[in-house]
Amino acid sequence: MTQFGRIGAVVALACASAACSSITTHRGYIVDETLMYAVHPGIDNERSVEGTLGQPSFKSQFGQPTWYYVSSTTEQAPFTTPHITAQTVLAVKFDSKGNVVSADRTGMDQVVRIHPNGDSTPTLGRERSFLEDLFGNIGQVGGMPGGAGPAGGGPNGT
Repeated sequence: MTQFGRIGAVVALACASAACSSITTHRGYIVDETLMYAVHPGIDNERSVEGTLGQPSFKSQFGQPTWYYVSSTTEQAPFTTPHITAQTVLAVKFDSKGNVVSADRTGMDQVVRIHPNGDSTPTLGRERSFLEDLFGNIGQVGGMPGGAGPAGGGPNGT
């Protein structure tokens, strides 16, 4: 094998191995361990938490005021759906005066994997075929069933 053939084989092998590697993506809050442990109940308030950690990923809309800082890392192999490999959620709860009550941190132990059942969503009601969906409204276009329509007056017969 010539030197060009060897170089070509090495380049082809490098391209093939790069195409099979997974893609790692970070989403959400960028975690700084030192700053996350700097929030202390009874000492900090909303203003100091925002100064330390920045704006939360989202805030609670009901119940006790809570700020959530969510960070996740996903990996995706070629031609597959991404899956979460690491997740951190910091929930900072405040009292009515804006003082920190608690700062709870959770990780992958709280992640729930949901596996949908099939390709369709079950609904209440009767099952209709494609032809019933396609032709089911014939005769219903001109107005309401029973002859009441635009030409026959309103629903009260006037």
